[in-house]
Formats: sequence, structure tokens, C-alpha cells
Amino acid sequence: MSFKYIDIHTHLNLAVFNDDYREAAERAREAGVAVINIGTQKDTSLRAVELAEELGEGFYATVGIHPVHTHKSYHDEAELGPEGKAFTSRGEEFSEEEYRKLAEHEKVVAIGECGLDYYRPDNAEAISKQEKVFIEHIELANSVGKPLMLHIRASDKSMDAYEDALVLLKKYAKVKGNVHFFAGTHEIAKQFWEIGFTTSFTGVITFTHDYDEVVKNAPIEMIHAETDAPYVAPKPFRGSRNEPMHVREVYKKIAELRGEDEEVVRLQLLKNAEDMYKISLL
Repeated sequence: MSFKYIDIHTHLNLAVFNDDYREAAERAREAGVAVINIGTQKDTSLRAVELAEELGEGFYATVGIHPVHTHKSYHDEAELGPEGKAFTSRGEEFSEEEYRKLAEHEKVVAIGECGLDYYRPDNAEAISKQEKVFIEHIELANSVGKPLMLHIRASDKSMDAYEDALVLLKKYAKVKGNVHFFAGTHEIAKQFWEIGFTTSFTGVITFTHDYDEVVKNAPIEMIHAETDAPYVAPKPFRGSRNEPMHVREVYKKIAELRGEDEEVVRLQLLKNAEDMYKISLL
């Protein structure tokens, strides 16, 4: 089967999809959308691998610990389910042995989402823990030869987390990767592109102009489209639960912002994903 699109960062493995992930997956398949489900901690990483196995062709996984889960953090029921149930944020310790076993699975295409999140840090100790776990993910990615799926979120009105992540990547990374849900400046984006890291954009670009400059000026081979479902549904689906099939709206908006033919952009973004994640879509 060939695919017309790929959602390179989504979360059918989260609690909010527990009751209808098969239906959401089938809607994606019918729309020609391949899917990479992203692990956010041990439970959701294992679930992402299980879904890749169960759902078959066009469904892939990543494994890792989201930086907010390296310490006890706020509880998001869409991700983790009700308090006390499965998928509980517990301040997880990185287990190289457990994550290596998952990372070596043939349908795992990247390590993460991992990185730095300074938007809700509790204290300096929490930031230090994020950095430690980020380095551990980079070293695992180096070891298994798979790219990184990065979550980087700066503190308000700052590029601090992006700047710190660049320092760590330049020091430790021997692989490439993608900065998911990129929300930095054009200048910051250029620094990632220069070291071979791509940037991906969500449905947010359909209802804000904050990232127009980055999308317009990015080398076309250095960008991807994603949904980050169940979050940030694009126009015309705002206010509802997002899902992978809606990545088509992100493709359309990227082409519109760049003033380029939608079919040319679509094919290039598929190639970008094939090159980064070593998968075959066409």
C-alpha cells in the first residue's frame, strides 16, 4: 500500500483514544495517512509499539520519556487517563535496558519524544533531571542508530530550552532528528537545520501567523507535517479532538504559506519522512 501523507508525530497510544483507536486508525488509512505514534513514557512507549504491530502497514512507533515525565508533573487526563489508572506520570527513571529492548523493534523509527521543557519546570533540580535524561536518550539513539524525536518548549518569551538543546545535541548527538511542534524563531530554526535536524509543524499554523516566517523560509527538505493529536486540531476542526487524518490540513497550509504547488509539497514531505525514518511510503 502506498500513502499520500504521513503524520510524523501523533498519539493514538494515549488514553483519550482508548475506546476508538482502531476507528481513528482506519480513518487515517482511508485518507492515505501513515502514522508515527509517539511514546511519552514507558507505558505509552510500549503501547505505541503494540499499536504498530497490531495496526500493520503504515503504522510506526517511537519510544522515550517526555521531559515533563522525568519528574512528577501536572496530570493530563487526555494523555494519562484518570488519576490512579494506567498511564500515570510518576517521575520516571530512564532504564537503558528497557528502552533499548523497545528501541530495537523493527517498527520503532526514532527515540523520543525527549528533550527539554522549561514551560512548567518545578525547580532547578527538575531541569537538571531533564538534561540528564535527554543525554541518556541521545546516547541510546546513537547506539541503535535511529533519529531523535525532540520535544523542546522554552519558558515564556524566551528561546532558552532551544538554545540549551542545541548545546547538548552538538556535544553528544551522532544521529539526526526532528524538533516536533516547532515554536521557535527563524534564527533558532536555522541553527537546527545547520546541524541536520528538521522541524515539524502542527495545525497551529492554520490559525496563527506566529510561525509563517519559519515555514516560508525553511528549506523544503528540512520540514515535516504533524498533528500532535489529540491536541491542537487545525481549522476547520478546532475545538474537537484532533486525529491523524487531519494532517492533510497541515500539508495544505504549508503549501499555501510557501506559495508552492500542494502536490509538490506533499511529495517532498513524504520523501523527507522516508529519508529521516528509513521507511517506505510511496
